[in-house]
Amino acid sequence: MTQYIIKVLLSSVLIVAVSEISKRNSFLGGLLASLPLVSFLALIWLYLDTRDAAKVAALSHSIFWLVLPSLVFFVALPPLLKMKLNFSLSMSLATALMLAAYGAMLLILKKIGITR
Repeated sequence: MTQYIIKVLLSSVLIVAVSEISKRNSFLGGLLASLPLVSFLALIWLYLDTRDAAKVAALSHSIFWLVLPSLVFFVALPPLLKMKLNFSLSMSLATALMLAAYGAMLLILKKIGITR
């Protein structure tokens, strides 16, 4: 239970830190947010929970392939906001585009023989 509480607290602190730093400096907030901190933590927690390096390697491999379609969100959101669409609509459309990119990536990965 203690490890679970540590996981929740550390993860929460990272999210709040990005939000607070971004209020003062969007570039620095972006730098912190762009670091694969969630991935690092997930890999560490998985290893500590299972001591299974193969599971860690598999997760790392999956993260690599699935980061690519997630970038669609960050490419789509700024132009949508610059078009003066409201924030909620912009977030929704960018998310929909990202989900479509995930779907396309899963089809591509299946086609080239990389399975989930």
